[in-house]
Amino acid sequence: MKAVLCKAFGPAETLVLEEVASPEAKKNEVLIEVHAAGVNFPDTLIIEGKYQFKPPFPFSPGGEAAGVVKAIGEKISHLKVGDRVMALTGWGSFAEEVAVPGYNVMPVPASMDFASAAAFGMTYGTSMHALKQRANLQPGETLLVLGASGGVGLAAVEIGKAMGAKVIAAASTAEKLEVARKAGADHLINYSEQSLKEEVKKLTGGQGVDVIYDPVGGELFEEAFRSIAWNGRFLVVGFAAGGGIPALPANLPLLKGAALIGVFWGAFAQRQPQDNAANFQQLFAWHAEGKVKPLVSQTFPLSDAASAINALGQRKAVGKVVVQVR
Repeated sequence: MKAVLCKAFGPAETLVLEEVASPEAKKNEVLIEVHAAGVNFPDTLIIEGKYQFKPPFPFSPGGEAAGVVKAIGEKISHLKVGDRVMALTGWGSFAEEVAVPGYNVMPVPASMDFASAAAFGMTYGTSMHALKQRANLQPGETLLVLGASGGVGLAAVEIGKAMGAKVIAAASTAEKLEVARKAGADHLINYSEQSLKEEVKKLTGGQGVDVIYDPVGGELFEEAFRSIAWNGRFLVVGFAAGGGIPALPANLPLLKGAALIGVFWGAFAQRQPQDNAANFQQLFAWHAEGKVKPLVSQTFPLSDAASAINALGQRKAVGKVVVQVR
């Protein structure tokens, strides 16, 4: 089979496409014939040795895949050969086949094609966990989403609306904000041209927002926190802005009676698999109803996976980027 390989830590241009031996499904694994693979921010980090996991060389990047079950291990009972599935792999999805632990594989609903399924798991899983389990977002509350046109940000806009919140989308360009508006955002803030804090103040009558979803970090981190309401919840989702981890004066959560909450969906999915499964059942139901729909803005062939990673790493992508394997 063909696979994109990382043989030493470095930029995406150092990745190579080679013929390698097909993996075999172990007792607790599912062998998937990959049709599409989602590209996510961790892919930009893992190939440069900047992610919390460092696989042994050579490895294929790609943390999520969608395809067809080719073989199953003897301990797998919830799937059969020929099933259409989506999987969270950590790495290994930029290949024609991948073996995945069974607990990380779930059937793809009939309403979803492979490209959408490859773009769904990580972004919607993260945003659903963040807004449901971590923020306990309630109908009628106000949600501010930073980086609202990216994969997880756009998912947060859709999920926030589905949960009954008023959603304020913030992004750096008018083009990105238009994408968020089409996804259902009630209000838009261009933080490259407007003061985030002042616009939030206007939109909320000076009360601030109940929940802030931040996958960006960077220079807006503290300004956004200063826009939070009493008893607000600030979700730390990621640091796509780069440039180091932002810091926050400890008196701000005290003065606001607010909470700074970490979101680590991967660990949640492993520690609370039943809750994670329930989240996805709700997400699949919303997808069938048309309330959530992944925006796949760019697709790349397997041979050009480096360009797919760079499109995301350079923050040029709107919605999701997908590597089309078949």
